Amino acid sequence: MKKALAAIGFWFFVTPGLAQDTPPDTLVKNVTLEVVELITKEKGNRAKIVSVIEEKVLPHFNFTAMTALAMGQNWGKASPEQKKRLTEEFRTLLVRTYASALAAYSEQKFDFRPLRAKPTDTDVTVNVRVLQPGGQPVTLDYSMEKTANGWKVYDVMVGGVSLVANYRTEFANAVRTSGIDGLIKDLQTKNRALAEKK
Repeated sequence: MKKALAAIGFWFFVTPGLAQDTPPDTLVKNVTLEVVELITKEKGNRAKIVSVIEEKVLPHFNFTAMTALAMGQNWGKASPEQKKRLTEEFRTLLVRTYASALAAYSEQKFDFRPLRAKPTDTDVTVNVRVLQPGGQPVTLDYSMEKTANGWKVYDVMVGGVSLVANYRTEFANAVRTSGIDGLIKDLQTKNRALAEKK
């Protein structure tokens, strides 16, 4: 269930030009509601969902920052080419993992919390509660930074667990065992396996 909720949290579906001037909490609300409608329409059509994510969602995430956070100290040990490959593979992994998780989506409702930030803040957390029939609400916290190209997400916390930190231990273990190139190969293997799932 948490993977499905993280998937809901992951889908930013918005016109890039409009996103630059949109406050982060408004962006999250508008995009979440629009994307949930899309998910409902395309339920079961995984290829279509992946295509939409790649076209509409990816521009609103800072995958370099997410990969660097997931790598921790090992990021500084990677060459520019390794950093590029790691970022590409991690981005592909996240997209495919959460496209698969959408199968578990059902009619959750959302409670968009007021943003607690000053107009001058450039790093904010946008809080959303996902209301589930017969269950406790689950929190989605978006860590967002203001860039020259609008607000970008660099982490999502689901029920208090960081999406990025979730991978940090796994990545550190892979690097310790087989180096950075070994981690890249592991990510490629996972991505191939996910690509083969229909």
